[in-house]
Amino acid sequence: MSELAGKAVIITGASRGIGAAAARAFAKAGAHVLLSARSAAAIETIAGEIRKAGGSAIAQAADVAVWADVRALVETARREWGRLDVFVNNAGVIEPIGPLGRSDPAAWTHATDINFKGTYHGLRAALPVMQTQGSGVVINLSSGAANSPLEGWSHYCAAKAAAAMLTQCADREAQGDVRVVGLSPGTVATDMQVKIRASGINPVSQLDPSVHIPAEWPARALVWLATDDAAEFAGTDVSLRDAAIRQRIGLSA
Repeated sequence: MSELAGKAVIITGASRGIGAAAARAFAKAGAHVLLSARSAAAIETIAGEIRKAGGSAIAQAADVAVWADVRALVETARREWGRLDVFVNNAGVIEPIGPLGRSDPAAWTHATDINFKGTYHGLRAALPVMQTQGSGVVINLSSGAANSPLEGWSHYCAAKAAAAMLTQCADREAQGDVRVVGLSPGTVATDMQVKIRASGINPVSQLDPSVHIPAEWPARALVWLATDDAAEFAGTDVSLRDAAIRQRIGLSA
């Protein structure tokens, strides 16, 4: 999509799964991509692969639960490319999986710091820059878990529900051509699904792996959501389970 050529994009959780696929997809669309994750080696490897293929990519380690780390990502994008056009809040964790009444408070809290506070940090760092520019898109990775309670996923469901409301609030506050939107991809064939299946808890763990969509599908959806063609969905959570949405993006049924 030539519309994204030369645009500056930050993707958190870009070391694998949806984040890594999205980095490749945005680079293929001509964007400059800053890959971020806690694993510096993994994102540098992917960034190197993108550059070798002729794309523009850099890597910077960050923990989205830490405000200073996320703010530094935006500062790097502005220093390297003079702007920030798209921020993808993708980083997320599913563990610990287990009953709320037997959960470890420290681990439970840390998971919500990543899944919810990390989304806030991305919005807080990106929106002022985009509002000054008068343009930009923040895309928050959502989930069906935001609306459907599941056993063993108390921190994940609660954080995704909170992040979905944060998407709506942030979009109402956005100014000019700045917008905030969510993407609920459904079940995706990533390492997260391997952990979910191993847990044996709740119906999602019982799904046959063949029903999970490839990471490239939500990656293509993220690229599309960053374009003007998807502007009408600002402030909402777009579901990739919706056949009409898949058709609009050009994905197989």
